[in-house]
Amino acid sequence: MTDTAGPAADASEADTTADTEADAVGADAAVSTAADGPPRITPTTRVLLHDLAVRRDRDEWIVGRMTTRTFVALPAAGARAVELLGAGLSVGRTEESLRAETGEEFDIADFVGDLAALGFVARIDDHAVPDAEPPRASLPWLRPRHVRLALHPVIPLLVGALLAAAAVVLVRRPDLLPGYRDLLWSRHGSVVLLSGAAAGWTLLLAHELAHLVTARAAGVPGKMRLGTRLQFLVMQTDISGIELAPRRHRLTAYLAGIALNLSVASSLVLVLALTETGTTAHRLLAAALLLALLPLPFQCMVFTRTDLYFVLQDLTGCRDLYGDGLAYARYRARRSVRSVRSVSSMRTVRTVRRGVGAGDRDDDPSARLPAHERRAVRLYSVVLVVGTAACLTFMAAVTLPVDVALLVRAVRGLGPGHGLAGNADAVTVLVVLGGVNVLWLVTWWRNRRPRRSASAT
Repeated sequence: MTDTAGPAADASEADTTADTEADAVGADAAVSTAADGPPRITPTTRVLLHDLAVRRDRDEWIVGRMTTRTFVALPAAGARAVELLGAGLSVGRTEESLRAETGEEFDIADFVGDLAALGFVARIDDHAVPDAEPPRASLPWLRPRHVRLALHPVIPLLVGALLAAAAVVLVRRPDLLPGYRDLLWSRHGSVVLLSGAAAGWTLLLAHELAHLVTARAAGVPGKMRLGTRLQFLVMQTDISGIELAPRRHRLTAYLAGIALNLSVASSLVLVLALTETGTTAHRLLAAALLLALLPLPFQCMVFTRTDLYFVLQDLTGCRDLYGDGLAYARYRARRSVRSVRSVSSMRTVRTVRRGVGAGDRDDDPSARLPAHERRAVRLYSVVLVVGTAACLTFMAAVTLPVDVALLVRAVRGLGPGHGLAGNADAVTVLVVLGGVNVLWLVTWWRNRRPRRSASAT
């Protein structure tokens, strides 16, 4: 989402003029180019930057390029350097300006190289910098102007009003509260399974479209794809670049999917109140209501990077809450293992203390973080470890045995001796349940492939 706020892009005329005069001599030698290498950056080098968005975030500045969905957090001096370079100042003049403003020395030549590696530089003097092909976006024909109403401030008020109306109806009609039996609306298991899968995937697609639409309204391309979170097969929307948007837009994009589920569920409650109990229509609506609500508890599992995880990350001001939390958990695990090994080998107390003491604090990955991030990361690491362990335990003790039992029963239910209905139920279970598990494996393997290629290089 990008209504980006940032420093003014217009450097003063005096600075620009002085820079021009200072660099007039030897301008043709600004860049020395090797026969087969990139241009060499010298003090007289000037660069042309791509269209960059800038937003202040606490003591840092978020600078990024929406087209490639690449962004970086910079200190104030880095953001100022980007501003000066973008205004046309040379590398040397930029260093002089920063020295005059801050009293510190900066290596702007290396900084320009870093910007070029990020894909932020279009030209270095007369030499074009090769640009990577931007990632493909889902629904590229959908333009921000088509969906700008998605960010209108009245939308949250409408969702809240709908939710309040449904809450009032449920207080007056508690019999409308859904239960697991509402999913069994038909005596034919295959019908229940197929209809549930169709409705579930439709709601899932709508959930992700809500993220995509709100992000696109702010100018963020966005891409929907399948992914895995532990044992869960999920659909996810990559809205990288939303970090450059104002907080209200960021939170709107993060919470859009949950808001859609709550809106659908609230609407179904209102319609249920007008439908005669016991009818097929009532049973179908009750089943749809439960399916709309079922994804919401999953959103609370922030250790799997759900929608609420990104809200939590934003509110705590962390750059990478999951990555830093995982690194800190691994660090604590290594320390624990070393402590156990030290004790079990009957080393002296002094040796044990040295093994887990001051020398190891230098390895603490959270030590380099600001204080507010450090606290959040350490607390989140506990949630990450406990939640992951609970999920995997539940999978091993419940989900996997149930899936295997259902698949085995379905295979045994095939054959001429089980009749048409029995064979239909068995095929349905194999297609729906087996298909989901196969799709999880394929998705997991596909998403792991880029990581293996990166580690191999």
